[in-house]
Amino acid sequence: MIPVPAEATVLTYPEEAVPAALRRQVRALQEDAWPSSDPADALSDAPVHDPALCPLSMLLVADGTVLAALDVLTKEITHAGRRWAAGGLSTVVTRREARGRGHGRRLVRTAREAMAEAGLEIGLFTCDRPLQAFYESAGWRRLPGTVLVGGTPESPFPSDWSPFDKVTMACFFTPDSRAAEPSFHDSRIALHSGRIDKLW
Repeated sequence: MIPVPAEATVLTYPEEAVPAALRRQVRALQEDAWPSSDPADALSDAPVHDPALCPLSMLLVADGTVLAALDVLTKEITHAGRRWAAGGLSTVVTRREARGRGHGRRLVRTAREAMAEAGLEIGLFTCDRPLQAFYESAGWRRLPGTVLVGGTPESPFPSDWSPFDKVTMACFFTPDSRAAEPSFHDSRIALHSGRIDKLW
C-alpha cells in the first residue's frame, strides 16, 4: 500500500512533453490495466496517441508518484449539419494500490473542467457500461442510444460493435451545444478518430 499524502497535484502536459520519469510510471499503469500483446510495447515509454488529436496528458501526482492519469484527445466533428470542437477522455487509469480514494474521480472531474475552460464545445467518449456510474459521479452523463463511430470513413470502428458493451458519455459546455443536445441522443456520431486511436 502506497502512503498517499493529503496533497496531490494535477499536472498537465502535451503527451510528448511528459517528463520521462512520470511517463514511465504512466506507461506502467497503462500496461497493468491493458496488458500489451507485444513485449516491446510493454517496455516502451513512447507516446501512445495520434499527434493529430493533440493529446494532452493529465496526471495526479503526489511526492513524485503518479496516482492517476488520463489523456484528453480533441478534434473537430460534424454532426447534424454543424461542426463542433469536441474532446474526449482516453486511457483513464488509477494506480491499483491507490484505488478507492477518489483519485480517479478527482482527475476526471478536473479534466471535464479543463475541457470547458479550453473552449471545447462538447465532450464525448465511450466507456464500458459498468463504469457509467463512476463517470456520472464526476459530472458526465450518458447519451441515451448514442453510438460513436471511430476509425476512419473507409474503415469505421463503431462503439456498438458486438464484442463491446459500451455507453457514450458527454458534457455540453456552451449554450449552442446545450441547445443542440437532443440531436445527439439516439444517434450515430462520426468521430472518425483515426487508425491509432480508433475510439475514445
